[in-house]
Amino acid sequence: MRQEETVADKIRVLVWSEHTAPKEMYPHDINGAVADGLRQDPASFEVSTAELVDPGQGVPEETLARTDVLVWWGHLLHGAVRDETVDRIERHVKERGMGFLALHSAHMAKPFTRLIGDDGRIGGVRHNAGPESIKVLAPDHPVAAGVSDFVIEDEEMYDEEFGCGKPDTVVFHSTFPGGHEFRSGCAYTIGAGRVFYFRPGHEENPTYYREDVRRIIRNAVRWCAGRV
Repeated sequence: MRQEETVADKIRVLVWSEHTAPKEMYPHDINGAVADGLRQDPASFEVSTAELVDPGQGVPEETLARTDVLVWWGHLLHGAVRDETVDRIERHVKERGMGFLALHSAHMAKPFTRLIGDDGRIGGVRHNAGPESIKVLAPDHPVAAGVSDFVIEDEEMYDEEFGCGKPDTVVFHSTFPGGHEFRSGCAYTIGAGRVFYFRPGHEENPTYYREDVRRIIRNAVRWCAGRV
């Protein structure tokens, strides 16, 4: 196979974050850690990163036009994302079929809430909540490929109710000590595009260095790109 054909087959992934994660945990921010996990499979992914302070808030029109999947982690600066930025993302998902993967606190990110038609509200949150037990509810879904039930020893807790619209499939479900639970992996088809939400990933925990989490993210990017 010629090199140009190999490159064309790669999924072009843009990993966005707002550069607010603690440097002692994520020296190159969340997008750097997530991008490193995707780069473990260089034959499948062509990966770049972007931040809020970049031109066009990291997602100008020309960048989105050459992006197959946009991965988004936001937390403290949701309000700084401009409406015209959200408009561009929404159009590329709904009309062009760009995939969108929302991670952790991006449940309230403007692009995600716009796409799913809900407000992203959660019923509760607690830091240092202890183990998160993640159950695979839809083992036949491509995002769950090669994934069994697993436990993250220390994560931030989210609790229902979750204003997540109407997912086509809830792939993962999380429980926490004290009976708290959350729909932690939600798949959507929105217009011409695919959207996935994956819950784990608090910025004070090393979640994005875990191989099980990285596998799920790679699976989700493939699914959002329409490759599986």
